[in-house]
Amino acid sequence: MIELPFARDEYQQRLRKIRAEMAKRGLELLVLNDVANQHYITGYDGWSFYTPQVVLVPLEEVEPVWIGRAMDAAGGLLTAWMKPENVVGFPEDHVQRADRHPMDWIASWIVAKGWGNRHVGIELEAYYFSPKGHARLVAGLPNAKWHDADLLVNWIRAVKSAPEIAYLRKASTLAEAAVVRAFEVIAPGVRECDAIGSIQAAQIAGSPDFAGDITALPPTILGGENASAPHIMWSDRRFGDNETIALELAGVCRRYAAGLARTMQLGKTPTRVADTAKAVIEGMDAVLDAVRPGTTAEAVEAAWRKVIQRYGLKKESRIGYSIGVAYPPDWGEHTISLRPGDKTVLQPGNVVHSILGMWMDGWGIEVSETILVTETGQETLTKFPREIHVKS
Repeated sequence: MIELPFARDEYQQRLRKIRAEMAKRGLELLVLNDVANQHYITGYDGWSFYTPQVVLVPLEEVEPVWIGRAMDAAGGLLTAWMKPENVVGFPEDHVQRADRHPMDWIASWIVAKGWGNRHVGIELEAYYFSPKGHARLVAGLPNAKWHDADLLVNWIRAVKSAPEIAYLRKASTLAEAAVVRAFEVIAPGVRECDAIGSIQAAQIAGSPDFAGDITALPPTILGGENASAPHIMWSDRRFGDNETIALELAGVCRRYAAGLARTMQLGKTPTRVADTAKAVIEGMDAVLDAVRPGTTAEAVEAAWRKVIQRYGLKKESRIGYSIGVAYPPDWGEHTISLRPGDKTVLQPGNVVHSILGMWMDGWGIEVSETILVTETGQETLTKFPREIHVKS
């Protein structure tokens, strides 16, 4: 068995919190489709979520059940903490067949367990849960009473334990290593794809003491006009002279992600870039001054907006979000957002990635921090200079 990322008591504490929320909502069974939530509860870790996969949490004090493809149940026995009988594989003849669906089999299994007529909470917004899968599961459980339980577990995840924070600290060192590598390898004439290859090596092997994981979002290095759009992928384009390059990178340890965005300049820094960077860095200082227990998410964003308005700038998108355990295609937890209207009150153990990207007409810059809310204020888990890195 692969070493669990956490002690079993940690998983039991999580389940107690989840079941308390289930009881509050009148739920007797929880069907989890979000892969990060499945890992959070069971420890199961495998690249198997391209086929239907669920974790079932009954209200009573028994172990959760992982159900996935039969060939991947072996991975469950190696990585999940539950007894072998609670790692269940659906038959291989249900994989990608037109005449049957894995959710047909999963529904039958739930009925056989005696859970078919319960009040069932289900995650309806999970990335790998298809409309067809939902329809087949509902059809196979005609006596169930269905309730949308989207984000029930995510909000519990939003407050990190000390062991989780320890992984985020390790992830932060990998994020720093990735930015250092980017600064080293990016130069005029270098292909974007070659720079990405070197950066990814640092993300995975940037520490001699622990392994990095694949990042839920791929690294982005946005040079020249590409820096005006935040999510363009790399190509074999070569970096040019006098380019401003926005870097959005991360480190991941045991699936816990820490983001780190920085900007570098090839050649002399244009005045407009320097002026915008000054505003953004001052805005980050305001964000950090605002983050503390008892402050609302929208108040943090307001502190940033007050700064950039003085510089004649504005930003329509949010400036941060809760971050933690993550699988592709996203490392955000879909809970706390630093934006107007989000009245979530920050509390110790929250971790947010505040990313202050300014994407202008034909260029852009980025600065971000992964921020832990502490008992008295905040701590940036990444420790890295925020100024534009100039490479002449």
